[in-house]
Amino acid sequence: MARRYAVIGLGQFGRAIALVLASKGGEVVAIDNNPSHVELIKDDVAHSIAMDATDRKALVGQGIHEMDAIVLAIGKDFEALLLAGAHLLELNANRIIARAHGKHQRMILERLGITEILSPEDEIGKIVAERLLNPNILSFLELPDSYEIVEIRAPKGIINRSLEDVGLRDKYKLTVITIKREFVEEKNGEHVVEQHVLGVPSSKTTITENDTLMVFGQVKDIQRFTDINE
Repeated sequence: MARRYAVIGLGQFGRAIALVLASKGGEVVAIDNNPSHVELIKDDVAHSIAMDATDRKALVGQGIHEMDAIVLAIGKDFEALLLAGAHLLELNANRIIARAHGKHQRMILERLGITEILSPEDEIGKIVAERLLNPNILSFLELPDSYEIVEIRAPKGIINRSLEDVGLRDKYKLTVITIKREFVEEKNGEHVVEQHVLGVPSSKTTITENDTLMVFGQVKDIQRFTDINE
């Protein structure tokens, strides 16, 4: 059975979330008080509803609190987001994820009782800064205690070397989770480049040009690894 999601607020951020959830097989209810926003997405989700999400009766009538998860993506009207969130908390909604603009909104949402809070502008800022500091890093996931998982282009210094020879674990205290590699394939009579995951690499796996490594370790060790091998 498909998981059911409600996305409240269909600006650029909310609409993107709704479309991805729907594309992954989720049953998405997309809600906005602006009928034109609802119209834009109606063909891409299971249900699209033009309604006021601050209306408790409307939320109950649509069974929004019974969804597996609810994303509060209301953009400019923070008061409306708070009121919708308060209603959903009172209705014992299964899971609420809310968008916050800045630390003050985050603090207010936390005081309200919402624990899953997204700050996309902050996250984008971190990603841009990380890529400026280290152009080899394509994406990263921050973890506690200064650890992270990074997707990184193979630095020049390790091309055509085995993982054993590079010594990521012994020399740099890093673990390679997997490797993504480019392959030329024929599709519809044309040669195209596709990237595939190699699975769990062995110590004998050789790094090739254009490989992407998924690496786990501390931030300082990842930085040292890229600095030395660039």
